[in-house]
Amino acid sequence: MEALELARWQFGITTVYHFIFVPLTLGLSVLVAILQSFYYRTGDIHYKRLTKYFGKLFVIIFTLGIVTGIVQEFQFGMNWSEYSRFVGDIFGIPLAIEALMAFFIESTFLGLWIFGWNRLPKAVHLACIWLVAIASNLSAVWILMANSWMQVPVGYEIVGGRAELADFVAILLNERLLVQMPHTILAGFITGGLFVLGMSAWMMIRKQQTEIFLKSAKIALVFTAVASILTATTGHDQAQDTVQTQPMKMAAMEGLWDTEEPASFSLFALIDQEERTSMREVRLPYMLSVLAHNNLTSEVRGMNELQAEMEEKHGPGDYIPPVAIVYWSFRIMVGLGFLFIIISIRGLWLWWRGTLEQHTRFQKATIIMMFLAFVANTAGWIVAEMGRQPWVVYELLLTADGVSPSVFESSIWITMIGFTIVYGILAVAAFYLVYYYGKQGAPEEQEGVETNLHTY
Repeated sequence: MEALELARWQFGITTVYHFIFVPLTLGLSVLVAILQSFYYRTGDIHYKRLTKYFGKLFVIIFTLGIVTGIVQEFQFGMNWSEYSRFVGDIFGIPLAIEALMAFFIESTFLGLWIFGWNRLPKAVHLACIWLVAIASNLSAVWILMANSWMQVPVGYEIVGGRAELADFVAILLNERLLVQMPHTILAGFITGGLFVLGMSAWMMIRKQQTEIFLKSAKIALVFTAVASILTATTGHDQAQDTVQTQPMKMAAMEGLWDTEEPASFSLFALIDQEERTSMREVRLPYMLSVLAHNNLTSEVRGMNELQAEMEEKHGPGDYIPPVAIVYWSFRIMVGLGFLFIIISIRGLWLWWRGTLEQHTRFQKATIIMMFLAFVANTAGWIVAEMGRQPWVVYELLLTADGVSPSVFESSIWITMIGFTIVYGILAVAAFYLVYYYGKQGAPEEQEGVETNLHTY
């Protein structure tokens, strides 16, 4: 493989691994804060025990997220120096703000929260974990701001072959950010909700502290149900924005080669990109027009027409992304999203009937859902990033032009193999730590006695 393909594989591997921890951090931080709020308001010792239990797991996830994220920033300068040179004036600003503001707040108050049990007043200690949760999600906002500029570049001017900042407010209010941000953060809430629900179900299956973990399961059910429904609505908004700003991505998501008016939604198709055709298709009439424009008769442009436009605008080249990957990743993401809605509503129904803690089949299903949340997040990331190809900055910089010209294939092979081995070790460590501390259950507490999180 050439340096370009190797660099893409390396960044893809490290990003997918890192993105396992990011959404879970977003949702789990908020749920830990909610559990502690319940303890603060009710004085129920069970909520305190749940806070420490899930807080311990959150610290593990947070730490691994930091370790895996640092490598990505190194790759910007190592494998993607031409990309960094082109976007550095713009891309570096939200990344710097994220590190200096959101991450510092997050890490500082997490330390205060960990060691603050029995040292800080309860209200101050509660405020610490809420600041951690808020900062975690603010961190995601700044990262998404940088990514949204890659999807829809705004507020810039080209000077000396580089994109330079011209209007920071335009970047701050980028239309892509306004639809991508709530969708991504809510997906993180689903991930956190399903994690708490799955771990609670695991403990109830083991008949371990059932009364305690029934409380966290109920909170997680409400949290997940609301987040999953809102994620579907924000996903619809994002799809409609994609039709306007990245029509080629939307056409690839639908395997739509030729323009249709009205347009039908593809349920299933075998993609032949070389022949530019889809085989054995099952389509729903009019539904793509509804998805794209909220009506039954609107036109949705196909990849053949868009390819001709791109060639006329940017010159000869293949501007169609890897359609099969984008097409099926989109269906995995959407299908699992609807499955999460169904499973959470089913859980609420069992709660209403008073049989939630007795329904072993549902509990086993939620453990599976806990893992499928990571699959859905990865599929969504693949749609967003691979659907933009062959551009690394949409219609401004081709991915092939962003790779470092002086990095040899052998160097990338060595680092990619090294990262993969290290990340494999970290994956085993992460699973072991979550399993080890998870199976111990909620720590024992006595009313009126505080203990430090790091000592149980």
